[in-house]
Amino acid sequence: MDGPGVKAIIFDLDNTLIDTSGAGAEALRQTSEFLKSALALDDATVGIICDKFKQKLYQEIFECSGSRSIDEVRVGHWEESIQEAVGSCSSPSLPADCYYLWKNSRLQTLRLTPETCDLLRQLRLKYKLLLLTNGETQTQREKVEAVGCEDFFDAIVVGGDHAEQKPYISIFTLCFDMLGVEAKDCIMVGDSLDTDIQGGVNAGVRATVWISRSGAAPEGSVKPDYIIPTVLDLPGILDQLK
Repeated sequence: MDGPGVKAIIFDLDNTLIDTSGAGAEALRQTSEFLKSALALDDATVGIICDKFKQKLYQEIFECSGSRSIDEVRVGHWEESIQEAVGSCSSPSLPADCYYLWKNSRLQTLRLTPETCDLLRQLRLKYKLLLLTNGETQTQREKVEAVGCEDFFDAIVVGGDHAEQKPYISIFTLCFDMLGVEAKDCIMVGDSLDTDIQGGVNAGVRATVWISRSGAAPEGSVKPDYIIPTVLDLPGILDQLK
């Protein structure tokens, strides 16, 4: 980490700048209430349905060249989850109703906090800023639009638009080229050790900053250069890197 100061900052989006986990939990809460009413189910059964949906979402593999859109795939997740839990789905429209309630509730709950907006405005006075988010293109673009990210970054890169996502070097090289900087000029800030931090290490950035409230990285995992509980603590790290 020797040499000139930082020129650019690459940020992850989900659970780094926005509380995607919290928004997802609120969306599931609202969908649970809808399911209880629509199917007259008890809390335990609704919980099983929602847990199954979360698992399918986590394990999701989406091919953008496939015959189904991401919306259709996720309607299918709800349909399968309901069928697996209760044996059948009485209303053909219920899976789609669940999906769009979950999707729209999550998007409406997502936000850049005023403090995060202020931080990004201040950082952009000194550094080039790029948002690099993994995920399916439509899903991530909808999040970016919902929270108004465009106003704060010099460039936004969505992994689903490219052949390789974080932690592959190729997508970081694209980011460096877009900003007109070298790897040694950049830091990577994110909450995922496997994609954000490992990707930053693979690409040779000046420093990696892990957003984690839990503290030290697990034994055997990639080691970030810095650990902070929230992105709002980033200025202190930048002071150390001057």
